[in-house]
This record gives sequence, C-alpha cells and structure tokens, in this order.
Amino acid sequence: MTDEKINPMKEIRIEKVVVNMGCGEAGEKLDRAKKLLRGLLGKEVTTTKTKSRTTFGMAKGREVGVKVILRRKEASEFLNRAFEAVENKIKAGVFDKQGGFSFGIKEHISFPDVRYDPEIGIYGMDICVSLERRGFRVARKRNGRKISKTHRITSDEARDWVLKNFKVKIE
Repeated sequence: MTDEKINPMKEIRIEKVVVNMGCGEAGEKLDRAKKLLRGLLGKEVTTTKTKSRTTFGMAKGREVGVKVILRRKEASEFLNRAFEAVENKIKAGVFDKQGGFSFGIKEHISFPDVRYDPEIGIYGMDICVSLERRGFRVARKRNGRKISKTHRITSDEARDWVLKNFKVKIE
C-alpha cells in the first residue's frame, strides 16, 4: 500500500469564521457598517455591545460594532475571497496555540468584486477562523471533558492546513 491510511478523526476543518467590524460608536457609522456587511456576505448582521464600563470608556450595553458568523461552505468561500483581499499573504504570527488564526483587512474595497460606495465609505474588518476536528463539540458540550493533547490542533498543523487548502503564502 503506497498511501498511509489517514484517521478521519484527525481531519481538520473550519468550525466557524467570524467577520467583525468595530465602529466605536452607534448611529450612522454603525448603520453603514451593517449595510456593508449585509451586502458583502448576504447574511444577517449581529451588533456587538460593550461588556463593561471600561470598554472604550463607554457605558455597558452600548453598540460598538457588527459581526457575522459563517460556517461550512460559506466560510470556506469567504476565506478564499478574504485571502485574495490580502494578496494571498498572511504572517506566521497570526496563528494561535489552539490552531485558530486571525487577520485583518484594512479596506473592504480590497475584495476583488467590491467597488467604492461614497454613501458607505471605507471600513476595515477582522477575520477570525476557528478550526476543529471531529469530536470537539461532543467532548466539550456533552461530556464536559477536555480534549486530549493528541487531538488538539497545533499552530503548525493549522499552518499546514491553510497551505494545503488555500493558495496562501505564509511570511
């Protein structure tokens, strides 16, 4: 046998992709960000609120940003577009110890299919990707157990997965 048998439980996949835009204030700026994300992703947008008084010196419960959570095929398709927006380059430091990674896009008009709209302006966004293996949710939610060290995703495994699945150069 030339191919070594791969354990399907070791397969890495996208758990979710969170697209976040911080506005710093409610009002017109937040409404424009909602409109932009809705148009860019075609999904319903959730507003993010301050958690405590110390967040930007604002009162608790104030709306300060918007986000959308993508899963499965939508997440993978969006990541392809997001990597194009950053010229298919990300830094090696964007990967964390749990195998997730995050990167930013300075201007939303960096996406290949997006044109500048003077009514909206220019916005940047953060993209956070969580990776998982089969059994992650079962271990955490049903049994309340920890995931074993051999089943966790390392930053090196996450880097290799990104290189294999996307045309990205890691600097």
